[in-house]
Amino acid sequence: MNFNIAVLPGDGIGPEISQQGVDVMSAVCEKFGHTVNYTYALCGAAAIDAVGDPFPEKTYEICRDADAVLFSAVGHPKFDNDPTAKVRPEQGLLAMRKKLGLFANIRPVETFECLLHLSPLRKELVEGADFICIRELTGGMYFGEKYQDNDRAYDTNAYTRPEIERILNTAYAYARRRRKHLTVVDKANVLASSRLWRKIAQEIAPQYPDVNTDYMYVDNAAMRMIQEPRFFDVMVTENTFGDILTDEGSVISGSMGLLPSASTGESTPVFEPIHGSWPQAAGKNIANPLAQILSVAMLFEYFDCKAEGELIRNAVNASLDACVRTPEIQVPGGATYGTKEVGAWIVDYIKKA
Repeated sequence: MNFNIAVLPGDGIGPEISQQGVDVMSAVCEKFGHTVNYTYALCGAAAIDAVGDPFPEKTYEICRDADAVLFSAVGHPKFDNDPTAKVRPEQGLLAMRKKLGLFANIRPVETFECLLHLSPLRKELVEGADFICIRELTGGMYFGEKYQDNDRAYDTNAYTRPEIERILNTAYAYARRRRKHLTVVDKANVLASSRLWRKIAQEIAPQYPDVNTDYMYVDNAAMRMIQEPRFFDVMVTENTFGDILTDEGSVISGSMGLLPSASTGESTPVFEPIHGSWPQAAGKNIANPLAQILSVAMLFEYFDCKAEGELIRNAVNASLDACVRTPEIQVPGGATYGTKEVGAWIVDYIKKA
């Protein structure tokens, strides 16, 4: 198989972890007889500095024409600390999702046996937790009508039936491949948009009789994720709720540096770690590359290259078991490994497997 991959390193630690993802993908392709071509493009603060646009048209064209996008992170303090900034790095991410029609964000939440002690939750609560959050990505308040003056502001949480139907059908497809349990998360007791979500979900549910469907208010879901994370299999929700819940879910594993994600929809899929750009760590060779590397596993699996994805996951697990870890997840007294060293160890494992 021939892969044409758009690579968007972005900002902060993005270029460092991006390189590890590319190296791992190249090693896997070589082992399995695939060919791979990479085209690099600007996004985020780097793109603003270069051309004044966080998602330039040239970057869009490169992404549109690729088989997949390997994305890293965007964000920079000079924009975070300036509330008057008209253009922000994160707008590039939103533009990419909108232009590529990426309406479904897939975020797996899983735990690693050797890292359970790092979770803020007790081991007996998180051991065996394994669920997927599916977040609607191109509707809701992030894209609805907005207004702000000195005394009044609003963001419109608008959704249409087709937008809701397609994300629900995506969620049911995932649930069918897993443990056949779907939780629809909304705030139907307060919000009209959520009542439409629930109405449509109740209409669609009979089409999937093999899937157990339940409904949960978002505040209850947030509590249940902490009290009983093993309850969930597949969770689906709207954009704003999904943004918050997926970040909450990410800490269950013990580090945001461990979890990948995929954004899929009408055009080229995007694979990325869930963490941010962590600009304070840029260039220090301390960022955890595992989420980026696991994003490559999701990329292969998207194209039904299951053995390739499994090899990457085995390599990541082996690195953790061997305590080849970046500082934030290393055992006390363990050896020091940086971003590059962890990536190189995993590449070597793949080549020798």
